[in-house]
Amino acid sequence: MSDYCNKDGASRLRNTIVEFWKKKGFAVDIEMVNEGFVSTMRSARTDLRSNMVNGMPQHTQMECV
Repeated sequence: MSDYCNKDGASRLRNTIVEFWKKKGFAVDIEMVNEGFVSTMRSARTDLRSNMVNGMPQHTQMECV
């Protein structure tokens, strides 16, 4: 089972999401945010923040170069 809350897992998840939407012609902006130690998880946590709304990219598609 993958851990998407640590830095490596969050990075892999970010890349997977970016590549998925890139193949469909959308550019999404996702940044990793280090949230530090979380007592309930008993570990550090890395969150992803994006410009998507409800998991969907905004309506603008990538421009063809």
